[in-house]
Amino acid sequence: MSTFEGKVVLITGAARGMGRSHCLHYAGLGADVIALDACAGLATVPYAAASEEDLEATADAVRGLGRNVVARKVDVRDQSAMTTAVSSGVDELGRLDIAVANAAIAPLMIDPTDPEQVWRDVIDVNLTGAYNTAQAAAPSIIAGGVGGNIVFINSTAGLKGSLAMGTVGGYAYTASKHGLVGLTRAFAIDLAPHSIRVNTLHLSGVATPMVVNESMERLKAQRDMSAWTNLLPGGRMAAEDVSSVLAWITSDEARHLTGVSLPVDSGFSIK
Repeated sequence: MSTFEGKVVLITGAARGMGRSHCLHYAGLGADVIALDACAGLATVPYAAASEEDLEATADAVRGLGRNVVARKVDVRDQSAMTTAVSSGVDELGRLDIAVANAAIAPLMIDPTDPEQVWRDVIDVNLTGAYNTAQAAAPSIIAGGVGGNIVFINSTAGLKGSLAMGTVGGYAYTASKHGLVGLTRAFAIDLAPHSIRVNTLHLSGVATPMVVNESMERLKAQRDMSAWTNLLPGGRMAAEDVSSVLAWITSDEARHLTGVSLPVDSGFSIK
């Protein structure tokens, strides 16, 4: 695997789950990290959000690997706050090479109290938040003059329309994840002259709090989830499995890949 010595990586949703895994994986490969997370829940999301303590634990773990880290509490829905947070991190760490739009929500409730707000929140976090991340990061990567990467963490729901489960949260999640494919292609075209590659990773179930929670268990009890299984045996992926592929696609080993929708799903999407 390529080294990331001397590079700086921005990761949203960094306080726990995949975000923390990505932070530690890159730090283990030599990168410094800008770790962002809202550290606050939404009324429409039926599982607990990450906390400020979680974000600090991520930062402490990165420092424990001997790397520098800037950790900020910031909501990806707020473009101005994102721009400020990214600029602050770049000022402190000196550069930006890679941005990973990882923050997302998945409120797959059958009968939400406010379905219209569920729709708005999912689109705002998953799609607008990813757009804001790319918009905030791109100028600093361009300013470095050596190219770089933006990656949108996606889902097999961005490849298939069969995962909504008849829920407004599922419809919004599916729409937001399909939208990321369009963003990937558009940013890939616009940023190619700056040698910035833009790709998206489509994941099946990953063992994180967004997937492993009481709300998801209730959904499974009321819906046929037989289609939600991977082709390969072994159950849900670990966050570290995703981090390994993420590091590869942002390395020089994948230098000719841009605008790509890459399934990382144990064969889920071809079933």
